[in-house]
Amino acid sequence: MSLTHAGEPLSVGFVLLRRFTMLPFAAFVDCLRLAADEGDRSRQLRCHWVFMTSAGQDAISSCGAAVTPCTAFRDPAEFDYIVVIGGVQDEHDVIDETAIAYLQRTAKAGVPLVGVCTGVFALIQAGLMNGRRCCVSWYHHGDLTRRFPDIEPVADRLFIDDGHLLTCAGGVASADLAAYLVERHLGKAWAMKSLHIMLIDEARRGEHPQPQPVVFDKVEDRLVRRAIAILEQHLGEPLGVDALAERLGTSRRNLERRFREALGVGPRKFARDLRLRYGLWLLHYTAKSVTDIGERCGFSDTAHFSRHFREAFGVTPSAARRAAGEGNGAVVDPFFLHIESRTAPL
Repeated sequence: MSLTHAGEPLSVGFVLLRRFTMLPFAAFVDCLRLAADEGDRSRQLRCHWVFMTSAGQDAISSCGAAVTPCTAFRDPAEFDYIVVIGGVQDEHDVIDETAIAYLQRTAKAGVPLVGVCTGVFALIQAGLMNGRRCCVSWYHHGDLTRRFPDIEPVADRLFIDDGHLLTCAGGVASADLAAYLVERHLGKAWAMKSLHIMLIDEARRGEHPQPQPVVFDKVEDRLVRRAIAILEQHLGEPLGVDALAERLGTSRRNLERRFREALGVGPRKFARDLRLRYGLWLLHYTAKSVTDIGERCGFSDTAHFSRHFREAFGVTPSAARRAAGEGNGAVVDPFFLHIESRTAPL
């Protein structure tokens, strides 16, 4: 079966698992809906979609909203893709064996499978991810690694196209993946039309990094918050203080003063520390080499990265990775890194 059908309707079957997550499902199907017709009329012209559950019952999402009507599983050959939307994970939940068997049947028929959010867990349970990488949200990385130690999770990108198996971190990245498939089948204009109506500026590619889970709380200065947002978008390409000030429409002197008042450090040191925190996160949750991580975090060479990393965290990058693998709590957990404002009390 060809993965591209220029000019033909794009047909997608959705497998909605128990307590499926609403946002990735809605983002994916709305991208299809908006590409399917002129304007916002929702006729299934260029795209077709069907919602399926194991017995055709209503699909109940994790927030309690129901999707109806659903059908029982249909012949996979009817679809260009089968998209599996996973739900809240509980190891004690009974596995939907009917759904697992359907995924195995789909793979055998050569129809591409798309695991979205925790839908990748179902693909693993179906035995379809052996020897393959799978994209997963940083939030579910630890759970997947613990439950399926033989699977290689990737938590530093939005989605992976691995031929007949595609995996996506979920959330709003589902819209990026849906746009990627719409562009493949119908052309870029239809993908961009959907995204623009959804108020998304442009499609992010699969290799686009997931936002790092670093929280900066109690920063009341709006200028500093805007500066932080810009710096987070340039983790791999250091932005000079002068260039940052220009982007913000202020002077370097004012920017440095506001940073020191709000955070106790200047913007240059803050930006470097932010890149080091991103490096720590990559060491914990990806298999990238120290050299690759240093480059991705905008350091000129590994020695430069390692020296600053040790100054910041008291250990080398290699030691931080070993400690993370051993569950050693002595190394700071990157999920909870934050900087507190000096000016905003709780």
